[in-house]
Amino acid sequence: MKPWIELGTAQIPNNGGVLTLRQRDQEFSISLSGPRGELMNSRRFNSEQQLSVLGCAHLKSRNNARVVVGGMGMGYTLAAALEVIPPGAEVIVADLIPEVVEWNRGPLGECAGRPLDDSRVTVHIGDVGELLVKPAETYDAVLLDVDNGPEGLTHSDNNWLYSVEGTSSIYDCLSPGGVLAVWSAGPDSMYVGRLKKAGFRVEVKTVRERPGKGARHTIFLGRKVARRNANKA
Repeated sequence: MKPWIELGTAQIPNNGGVLTLRQRDQEFSISLSGPRGELMNSRRFNSEQQLSVLGCAHLKSRNNARVVVGGMGMGYTLAAALEVIPPGAEVIVADLIPEVVEWNRGPLGECAGRPLDDSRVTVHIGDVGELLVKPAETYDAVLLDVDNGPEGLTHSDNNWLYSVEGTSSIYDCLSPGGVLAVWSAGPDSMYVGRLKKAGFRVEVKTVRERPGKGARHTIFLGRKVARRNANKA
């Protein structure tokens, strides 16, 4: 078996650890220093795609749709969103780490079909939360894959995204019927409760890391409804 070749490293802000990009033949891996180990692999990405398939399903015919993708990763979530939304839609992809974006412009680009080359894409280097606190901004879908689940394990500032305050802010910036979709390594009943408290009608989906096989991951789906219905989800 061919050895892994290190292609690059990136420091996560606030002592969040070091990301390392490696390649072995046609396989790519991004890992985090410490016990977390591998975060993503170019052979296992079905659940990242399903985040977009489920989160953008209501936008197939909405030509002026606006979508936020939190977390560039290996580009699979972004690419899948672009497959679903129509030509006149817009996707803003946010990532805290500029090197990850550059990896996707370079050696990682072919994995997901170079989605950053699509004219519908705008890149935001910085915290995705910065996009979700602007009252003048409205989005039709917010797709989050920035941690291992609804807790800021990779970057502690991400805890706000999953708090009652953060979840309510995301609710407010969504258009009527808009969807928040969150990737997680597993279920989290407390997060479901926070979604409902914010006003979302909630569904929880289980998806596999590969089509029909591999580890089971969780997609939380929150659809914006009137706040008076928050406890009826």
